[in-house]
Amino acid sequence: MAGRAPKRRAASGARLSSAARRFAIIAGRFNERITEKLIDGARHAFRTAGVAEDAIDVYWVPGSFELPLAASRLVDTGRYAGLVCVGVVIRGQTPHFEHVAREAATGIREVGMRTGVPVTFGVITALDESQAWARAGGEVGNRGEEAAEAALEMADLFASLDSTPDDRRLASSSTVSDDRRRRTKAKRR
Repeated sequence: MAGRAPKRRAASGARLSSAARRFAIIAGRFNERITEKLIDGARHAFRTAGVAEDAIDVYWVPGSFELPLAASRLVDTGRYAGLVCVGVVIRGQTPHFEHVAREAATGIREVGMRTGVPVTFGVITALDESQAWARAGGEVGNRGEEAAEAALEMADLFASLDSTPDDRRLASSSTVSDDRRRRTKAKRR
């Protein structure tokens, strides 16, 4: 991503209550000094949004490749409104960089899709260390902060969707069911 991510918009609809606003940050230990800056950025975003410090848990894993597995286990606990995955993958002299970056991104996406819990991608994939530092609070922003803002926005969106009155949900689901029945009958003819 070139440049800074767009800033979070004010949520429309329901927001999570303070009690429900629990988030986890999962951090890959590879390039730990840079990753610590990503954690700082994520914590800053959460504090700015009113999330209590004791409602933010940080878990370390060996590297970015292990982020999806840890995210999967943490989501399954049911404790979190969202998870932020941060890490740093810097290109070396072998194709290892591509494999780690691709699998981390794919795995993180799959956890969110499987569970419906926001699991965001704050992993820096850089060609060299200077690019990584620029994305960990330097002139290009902080990918940890941006990932936390995305987790907050998605958690608020899902809270808003979940707060839809039951009768409206039932009406729309019965309409879908009626449409499905009509299509099934038409196929049989």
